[in-house]
Amino acid sequence: MRISELARATGTTPRALRYYEEQGLLAPDRLASGYRHYDPRAAATVRHIQLLLSAGLNTTMIAEILPCVPDDVTVLAPTCPELLDALAGERVRITGAIERLEGARHILDRLIDHP
Repeated sequence: MRISELARATGTTPRALRYYEEQGLLAPDRLASGYRHYDPRAAATVRHIQLLLSAGLNTTMIAEILPCVPDDVTVLAPTCPELLDALAGERVRITGAIERLEGARHILDRLIDHP
């Protein structure tokens, strides 16, 4: 499948797909014409990338996680327990960010309710 087809199938943009490739998250084949050609399984990989990005993980961490997600059902393969500590650290970081955002929202609520 070509880049535009994968973008359409996953609801993303060709630019995002090129970025994922630059980050080592996708590895399309190159046709003789130079066009990228994606395996049909790339759509599942892109969905995993999008999910992990939305969870607040950076592309470096995602590159470590992707080999441990062998299919659409398995959350993390049992062959990758070494990632659990890093993921726990990410959860702590995300929890801190949520707490800071909740604090900011509380301040805004007070400002809006009491002008």
